[in-house]
Amino acid sequence: MKATSRKVLVCFAVKEEARSFQKLGGQSAGVQVILVGMGKRNAERAIRAALAKERPDLVLTCGFAGGLRPDLATGAVVFAADPETGLEPALLAAGAQPVRFHCAERVAATAEQKRALRDATGADAVEMESQVICAVCREKNIPCATVRVILDTANEDLPLDFDQLMTTDQKMSYSKLALALAKSPGKVGALVRLQKEARTAAGKLAEVLARITAA
Repeated sequence: MKATSRKVLVCFAVKEEARSFQKLGGQSAGVQVILVGMGKRNAERAIRAALAKERPDLVLTCGFAGGLRPDLATGAVVFAADPETGLEPALLAAGAQPVRFHCAERVAATAEQKRALRDATGADAVEMESQVICAVCREKNIPCATVRVILDTANEDLPLDFDQLMTTDQKMSYSKLALALAKSPGKVGALVRLQKEARTAAGKLAEVLARITAA
């Protein structure tokens, strides 16, 4: 099947994850990018709504992930793909690594939390949306792959506990963020560094996604 005839739906939770791919490959013929929001409930609602409008040939669920396996570095692109997608050779050729994901209810903010998840699940990386998106796709017999990039490593604490900064519907509360930084101004620098790392990581993910959606 030619890339121009294949309908590919690429799902990201938030715009910061999607922006680089939208610039690099998201405007290609047959490729649609949607934002599903953070967490399982938002993701399930969004993917069901998208699939009700149009049935794609392939769904990719993408974005940032936290490392649980200690050797996964920031910027490493990792994946888990249904065999029906036929994407594994292209992903491996693009430098992505096959991993086992754990889909969590909360952001794993500390190295201690990540170690506990690794011990409990045996997973290599943690995210918050892909499991439910893949489950809905399998229910509808649509091939699906998870392709993500490691942002924070297994041994790294995030500068803030982002779960405490969410609204009840799992959206970032910028008033809570401002208050948290006002209470801990020393964390501003770490947050700025994380934002820079996020942009770089999103760019590496975009390069891989552009290759596999054009292949």
